Amino acid sequence: MARDMQKLVIVGHGAAGLAAALSAAERARSLGLRTDITLLEKAREHEAGGNTRWSPSNIRMDAPDRLAPGFEEDMQRASGGRADRAYFHALATNAVETIGWLKAHGIAFATPIYYLSAGQARIQPVGAGAVIVEKLSHAAKAAGVRTIYEAPAGRLVMSEGRRISGVEFELGEGATAIVEAEAVVLATGGFQGNATMMREPFGSDADDLRLISLGTRFNTGDGIRMALDLGARASGDWNGMHIEPIDPRSVRPAPVVLVYPYGIVVDQDGHRFFDEGGGLVHETWERLARDIHFARPKRIAYAILDSRLFDIEGFERAIRSDVPPLRSETVDGLAAQIGTPAGNLRETIDIFNAAATGDPSRFDAARRDGLATYRITPAKSNWARPIAKPPYLAYPLVGGLAYTFGGLATNEKAEVLAEGGPVAGLYAAGETTGHFYGTAPNAVAVLRALVFGRIAGREAAGFLSKKNR
Repeated sequence: MARDMQKLVIVGHGAAGLAAALSAAERARSLGLRTDITLLEKAREHEAGGNTRWSPSNIRMDAPDRLAPGFEEDMQRASGGRADRAYFHALATNAVETIGWLKAHGIAFATPIYYLSAGQARIQPVGAGAVIVEKLSHAAKAAGVRTIYEAPAGRLVMSEGRRISGVEFELGEGATAIVEAEAVVLATGGFQGNATMMREPFGSDADDLRLISLGTRFNTGDGIRMALDLGARASGDWNGMHIEPIDPRSVRPAPVVLVYPYGIVVDQDGHRFFDEGGGLVHETWERLARDIHFARPKRIAYAILDSRLFDIEGFERAIRSDVPPLRSETVDGLAAQIGTPAGNLRETIDIFNAAATGDPSRFDAARRDGLATYRITPAKSNWARPIAKPPYLAYPLVGGLAYTFGGLATNEKAEVLAEGGPVAGLYAAGETTGHFYGTAPNAVAVLRALVFGRIAGREAAGFLSKKNR
C-alpha cells in the first residue's frame, strides 16, 4: 500500500529557503517518503533571492574544509555572552559538511579579495550570492520542488489540536489561497524592508534608512510576524542591525567604502566624531554607519583622505562603489565640493595633523599598527598619519541597512520555539531567526542561513516521516 503524500511548504527563496527545500527533498528521497514540497516566494522569478542574490556572501572559514579554531568562543564575544551556545555549536559542527554539500551541487569556493586589514579568514562562493541562488534553485527544481513566485505569505493555517495545516498567501487584487502543509520552514529574512516593524524598535528615524541592495526590500518580516502571531518566542537583539557605510552616489548593491580607517571621517559641519582607527574595519563599520544615520546632521558623513591612499597596495579591494572620490588640490576646494564650511574642515584637519605625530613608517594598512594620535578628542587609535599630501579626497558615506537582528527563537534543530517548547512541524532559518546580539559576527550571516536552512529541511522531512508511520 502506497504511503500518503506528505506536504511541506518553504517560505522564502534566499540561501536559507533554498537550502531547506533542497535538503528536504534529498532527505525525503533517502527515507522513501513521498513528498509535495512547495516554495513560496514574494518576488518575481528574476528578482528572487532576497539579500542572498546581491550579497558578496563571505563565509567565515579558514578553508572550505576547515573552520577556524575558537569560532564558538568568538560568537560569544560578539554577542557579549548572550549567544545560544547550543545553536552556535550546531553551526560550527555542520559548517564543513554544508560547504561540501554546496560543492557537490556545483558551487565552487575561493578566498575573497574583499577588505584590506587582517582579520578572520573567509571563503566566498565563486559568483557570490547570485550563484547560490542559481545553483540551489536549479537543484531544488530538479529534485521536484515546486516554486510559486509573486506569492507573499500572509499567515500560518492551523487545524484542530494546534497543528500546522497550511500557509495562506496572496494571489493579487485582494485574493488569497492556501497551500496545504503538515510542516513549514520560514526563511523570509529579517524585517528591514517593513517600515512599520522598523519604526517600533528604531523610531521614525528609520523611515529613510537606505537598504543595502535591491533584494533587501523583500525582507518585510513576514515569517517572523506569522510565527509570533501563533505564540512563538522572540530572540535576538531587537535594537540591533547590520548596517554598513556605503557611497550614496552609487547604484551598485552594497557599495561600501572601507578605506575610512586610513583617513578621518567628518560630519556635514566638518567635524570629526568617531575613532576611525578604533579597530579593524569589520569591528567599527556598524557603529560608524549607525551613528551617521541616527546622529549626524543630514544623515551623511565624509571619509577624508589624501593621495597616500593610492600608495596602499590593493586599496581598491576595500571600495565597492563605482564612483570615484571627490578630489581637490586644496582643503578649501574639497570643502566646497562636499558642502562643509571650509574653515571648519581646515581646522579639523590642522588639529588632527598636529596630533598625528607618530612615525609614519610604522603605518601598516593590513593590521592594527598602533599609530595613534595624542591629546585629541576623539582619538584615533591606529593608522593616524597627517592628511597633508594633495590631492585631497572625499567619499560621502551613509548607512546602508543589510539586515535586522530580532527574530524567532529556534534551537539547534532549527525548530521554532514557543514558551512550552518546539512548535510541532514549524522550522526557521537565516535572518528570520534571532541569535545575534550587539554586533553581527563578521561573515557569519550567509553561513548560518545555509547551515540551518539545510538542517531545517532535513528535520522537516524527518518530522513528516514520523507522521507517516
